[in-house]
Amino acid sequence: MHDAITALLPRNPGHQFVVYADSCSGVPGALHEQTFASVNAVVRRLQPGPEFILFPGDEISGLTDDADALRAQWRHWLEIEMGWLDRRDVPMWHTTGNHTTYSEMSEAMFGEMLKLPRNGAPGQDGLSYWVRRDDLLMVFVHTLWSGLGGEGHIETDWLEATLGQHKDARHKLVLGHHPVFPINGYSGTYQREIGHEYRDRFWEILVRADVTAYLCSHILAFDVQVHQGVLQICTAGAGTAHRMPEGVEYLHCVQAALDQNGLRYQVLDTEGVVREQLAWPLPAIDNAGWSPLPRGISPAPFSGVPGPGTVIALRLSGHTAAETAAAQTILCAPVPGMIAPLWLGLRGPKQTLTLILGRENGRSPHYWIGPDLLAGRDFAIDVAFYPDMGPGGVLWRLGGDTRWTSFAAASSTGLERLSWPAAWSVGHGEGGPDDMRYAGSRLDIAASVIPLP
Repeated sequence: MHDAITALLPRNPGHQFVVYADSCSGVPGALHEQTFASVNAVVRRLQPGPEFILFPGDEISGLTDDADALRAQWRHWLEIEMGWLDRRDVPMWHTTGNHTTYSEMSEAMFGEMLKLPRNGAPGQDGLSYWVRRDDLLMVFVHTLWSGLGGEGHIETDWLEATLGQHKDARHKLVLGHHPVFPINGYSGTYQREIGHEYRDRFWEILVRADVTAYLCSHILAFDVQVHQGVLQICTAGAGTAHRMPEGVEYLHCVQAALDQNGLRYQVLDTEGVVREQLAWPLPAIDNAGWSPLPRGISPAPFSGVPGPGTVIALRLSGHTAAETAAAQTILCAPVPGMIAPLWLGLRGPKQTLTLILGRENGRSPHYWIGPDLLAGRDFAIDVAFYPDMGPGGVLWRLGGDTRWTSFAAASSTGLERLSWPAAWSVGHGEGGPDDMRYAGSRLDIAASVIPLP
């Protein structure tokens, strides 16, 4: 008998729930039945249990044109594999997915088997819908509607109207199967994310409505990133046996608590071990204790491996060079005999803010791409390193803004493994004053280490 797992609870009135997805099961005796059962066993150990469960798609293997076989998979999944769950006590809400709603027949089957609310977009009854629980609004979008063209195509007018009708909700979550932004370097319009032509409008709607998070799956990984203050959380570890990439990602479920202070979650593997955790939003950093960093090499204000809930923040300001494409160092954390474990600076003709992590000798470094600062401009920008967020935890925002955005990356891990060197260099690289020298007329940098409560 496994021990109970302590669930995160709201710190004041709020909501606590589980979100997991992509079991691709429903076939008796198949591999995914076993892997899905191992994740369900962890969900069942949570104390107290969740108030509700969210499942952003791909419950069953599906992808068949045989309606009877598809119905049998749904019945096995609902009645046998999820038979332990009393849905009258713990509601479970789903989104559509590419294994479950890949044709008009399968869309009709989805509605027939799950009997979800029928308050969605025109033509999408039982496929898109919304649920209101007190001060929490959850909007479930259909990211592969046959009426628009299938996988990756998404309706946005109804989403905007629904969020507008519930603008009094303190908490807003939007759920869909496909990510909006790439995960772990896996990218491709329609197939791996929603169609790129929908991306800007879809995300602008979430930002304007002050949505807390977009919850998705599809890419077989756990990932979190933020764009203009709205989280994208991908959880696709409920049983599909292969991972993206193998050896790094793992089967998991996510238990979360939402209250007036924000969102917290813990990611549990099949042993019930907390592999990742997060508290969001970041605290206000304007009144943090800032330490100005001098040009050249000096003792670092922080070194070693940061503990959970630690944010390392930088406040940058200056004036960029009039015209150069050469690499220019803002901050370098060197270690003798190897590529710098951390280099932050400007690269290319647009003077793009870039983070480079050199992880081990003989291996190519990993890149994080931020905003273009452009030539001959004043700039003021905050950068935050939040290792708990994995690859999404390299963040930026313009001075005076309150909303953070993750740097773009193609890595499946972030700064969580970095041991920060004991000396930092400002304005030039590890090779001395002329190595990748900052070419602008002014550079001011201050650092702060912020432990989250």
